[in-house]
Amino acid sequence: MTSRSAVPASPEANPESVALTVLLQACGQGNRLAFETLYRVTSSRLFGVCLQYVGDRAEAEEVLQEVYTTIWLKAGTYDARLSSAMTWMATIARHKAIDRRRAQHRHESLDSIAEWTAPHSVAEDFETHRQSRQIDHCLKTLGKDQQAYIRVAFFEGYSYAELAARHRIALGTMKSWIRRGLLQLRACLGL
Repeated sequence: MTSRSAVPASPEANPESVALTVLLQACGQGNRLAFETLYRVTSSRLFGVCLQYVGDRAEAEEVLQEVYTTIWLKAGTYDARLSSAMTWMATIARHKAIDRRRAQHRHESLDSIAEWTAPHSVAEDFETHRQSRQIDHCLKTLGKDQQAYIRVAFFEGYSYAELAARHRIALGTMKSWIRRGLLQLRACLGL
């Protein structure tokens, strides 16, 4: 019988990824020393994610604090079979940063925000690139409008209500289109 949060034994798992998984699982059991270590080794990368979405250092620092509070509180729910520890934490950072952008109604193009380039492993680069290609491939299976709405909602942080108002479409219709598109993406990605 395996634990739902067991460290994956895949040959692709690099030592850094395994170490982060172990630290995150220890945090889920209330280990403060593990949390301090996790913060020390991941904060610069997660700060970069926050900065990429909010575009302001002071705001990104505040978001980062919220991110680590959430990581501490939700570490027990992390499942290593579903994603790497870094991906799980980066997703939390992205969501927190997008929430902050939404709260401030800041919707400038993400292209205008300087891209973060912190050092990371070749394995992470490869995995990110592979996932990105797979997502792009699956997005192309959707209609052009659905692709655009999903990209704007998830990569620029617009809410469904903002998208509906922007495109003069009923909110329920916008929600349905995006939901159907997400279901198609999920099937295409094999999730």
